[in-house]
Amino acid sequence: MVTDDTFRESGESSPLVKIRSLLPGLARAEQRVANIVLADPASIARRSITEVAEAAGTSETTVTRFCKAIGVGGYPDLRIALAADTARTSVRDRELGSDIAPDDDLGQIIEKVGYADAKAVEETAGQLDAAILQRLVDDVATARRIDVYGVGASAFVALDLQQKLHRIGLTCFAWADTHNALTSAAVLREGDVAIGISHTGATSETVEALREARRRGATTAALTNFARSPITEVADRVLTTAVRETTYRSGAMASRIGQLTVIDCLFIGVAQRHLDQAKAALEATYEAVGGHRLDSRPDRRRQKET
Repeated sequence: MVTDDTFRESGESSPLVKIRSLLPGLARAEQRVANIVLADPASIARRSITEVAEAAGTSETTVTRFCKAIGVGGYPDLRIALAADTARTSVRDRELGSDIAPDDDLGQIIEKVGYADAKAVEETAGQLDAAILQRLVDDVATARRIDVYGVGASAFVALDLQQKLHRIGLTCFAWADTHNALTSAAVLREGDVAIGISHTGATSETVEALREARRRGATTAALTNFARSPITEVADRVLTTAVRETTYRSGAMASRIGQLTVIDCLFIGVAQRHLDQAKAALEATYEAVGGHRLDSRPDRRRQKET
C-alpha cells in the first residue's frame, strides 16, 4: 500500500509535488484529473473515484491510470496520501498557499509571496534526488570544462553557477545566446559537462544546445521543474525543482528560487571535492575586489574624507 511514508521514502515531500512535476507529461484526460486533485486535494481525500471521474469529465479507468502514472497503486492509496498531506497542512498554510487575489492588500501579497518562495525552497530540497546530484557533483568536479545553457530567467541562474564555479578555479561558461551555445557545445568532448536549465523543460534553444553537447560526447544534465519534459530526453542526469505557480507569479519569478537552491547544493558539493583549491581561490578573489568595497565603519569613512 502507498502511504504518506512511501512518498517520503521515494524523495517526495508531498504527493502534490509529484503530480505537479509530472503534469505536462500526462495524457490530456489524466491532466484533467490532476488539475481536479491539485485544485482541492482535501476534498479528493473524501470523494469517491466516481465523483472525481465525473468532475474531470472522464472515466474511473482514467482516474486509475492517473494514479499509476504518478506512482500510486490506485485511488484508495491516493486518498490516504492526500489525507495525510492535508492533515500536516494548517489552515494558515492553506490560506497563504492560495492564489494572490485581485483585492489582496500589499501586506497579504508580501505574506503570500514570502510563503511561496519559502515553500519552493523547502519542497525543492525535499524531493531533490541526492544520488543523482552526487553523480553530477562527481562529473563537474572532474570535468575539463563545463557549459551551462539557459535563456530568459534561466540565463540568470546559469550565470550564477558559472560565477560560482569560476571563482573556485573551474573552467565554466554560461551561454544565453543560441548561436554561442551551439558553437560552444559543438567543441565539447568526452570528459566535459553540459548543463541545461529550463523551468518548463521545453525551451527549444536550451534543449537543442544540450542535444548537441551530448552528440559530441559530453555528459549532459538538466535542471527543470517537470520530470517528463523534452529536456530530460537529452540529459544523462536530471534534477528537478518543485515550484508552484500562481496567476501573478510566472515561471520567470518563482522558478528562480528553486533553481538557485539546486545550484547552491551542486556548487557546495563540488567545492568540497576541491576544498583546498576552493578556499585559496575564494580568498584570492575576495582580496582582488577588496579595494572596491567602501568601509562600513563611520569613523574610518570620516578619516578618509578629512
